[in-house]
Amino acid sequence: MTDRQLLVGPFNRVEGDLELKLDISNGKVSAAYANSPLFRGFERMLLGMKPSDALTITPRICGICSISQSAAAAFGLADAAGAGLAREGEKVATLLHAVENVADHITHFNLFFMPDFARAKYEGRSWHAEAVARFTAEKGSSLHQTVAARAELLHIVGLLGGKWPHTLAIQPGGVTRAPTARDIIRMGASLKAFRKYLEERLFAAPLETFLSLSNSGELESWTSGDAGLFVRIANELGLSEMGEGPGRYMSYGAYPMSTGPLFAAGRWADGVVSPVETEAIREDVSYAWMLGDALHPTEGQTLPDAEMREPGYSWCKAPRLGGQTVEVGAMARQIVDGHPLAVSMATGKGVLGRITGRLIEIARTQIVMEELLASIDVGQRFMDRVVVPENGEGVGLVEAARGSLGHWMKFEDGEIVSYQIIAPTTWNFSPRDASGVAGPVEAALVGAPVDPDEETPVSVQHIVRSFDPCMVCTVH
Repeated sequence: MTDRQLLVGPFNRVEGDLELKLDISNGKVSAAYANSPLFRGFERMLLGMKPSDALTITPRICGICSISQSAAAAFGLADAAGAGLAREGEKVATLLHAVENVADHITHFNLFFMPDFARAKYEGRSWHAEAVARFTAEKGSSLHQTVAARAELLHIVGLLGGKWPHTLAIQPGGVTRAPTARDIIRMGASLKAFRKYLEERLFAAPLETFLSLSNSGELESWTSGDAGLFVRIANELGLSEMGEGPGRYMSYGAYPMSTGPLFAAGRWADGVVSPVETEAIREDVSYAWMLGDALHPTEGQTLPDAEMREPGYSWCKAPRLGGQTVEVGAMARQIVDGHPLAVSMATGKGVLGRITGRLIEIARTQIVMEELLASIDVGQRFMDRVVVPENGEGVGLVEAARGSLGHWMKFEDGEIVSYQIIAPTTWNFSPRDASGVAGPVEAALVGAPVDPDEETPVSVQHIVRSFDPCMVCTVH
């Protein structure tokens, strides 16, 4: 029996609008319903546009993952043309994308997630004074250092893309600017400065040392840097016991290259990695304020139900892979790619595992960026001529910071006739489907403890923020 209901929202430190309806029984969440309450309609805006307009319009879906949207659009156009990016161009495109993802990760950890532990609620805990000093909004030492390090890292996007966000640098045939030898030196200096920040503040140890951790037991003994403070907090508050996901993870493969993705593609379940069968994706609209049937995005439509009829309770569709929910994000990528520490936390580690996956990815991607930069040959071409057909279709699959992002597009007579996007938070924050199966975050919230006087339960906030939702991308 439900003791009471809570309506939680809007959430702060979350991109866009999010509202949660919670059923509370015996001091715990017994059911959760995630609502994306703002419809934006980018998929509708694209209809009738020229295919190339997608490169300009889709990055405006979001200001913090615009390169992810840009890359997905460019890859979709290239796919429709039966082409690919020039070899050196794909290295630059990957470097641009990796910079954005890492900048997003450190912003989330330092500015969105960790400030919750500086709250007065935790006063008296052994780590509280450190959390206050490092993560209090506008004042914390780690926040100031992170903002400065992030700005230094984004200089790379300035050099290669001209601006951030909403750069048009990535095109179906490559990138618009060929870096010079001088640019390589300058970007190398930015990466060196960023590694210094990571090794002095976030990990307070060489990246390779953190990446050598192979299981959750070894992680529990990590004490260095802000990552060590997080581990101490997680151990004391039992964050591994909060927010368990579906135990199924998906990645389209991060940073697609002609030689294959730098982080593997796959679906992980019960310790087995299998190929992602994208043809098995369906977008269920049973509990969304959308009209239509459960269809693959190549056939799907975006038809908003202006009357917002029941049983719908969200503008977010419910994507399913083979009829099942899957979790996407940094943790999913690192599990699919087989990093031992991530795999050891694939089940039963909840919030702890999700944040750890992000820390693993920060360290690994820094090394990837260094290797990419060193491999760029400034004497080669960075763009090939690609002619997008007036009639055709394509798909662009990438991994944004928050998880798997797909653009499915069709053109007729030089105009877009269909454009469907499934964003990472659409996967993670989907409503129920026709079978009544809750979306990943809805299921993860079940069992979260709620104090009698709490109207915005802190455990719920920890779980929600561990997914790092971007609601503006969710309903694009």
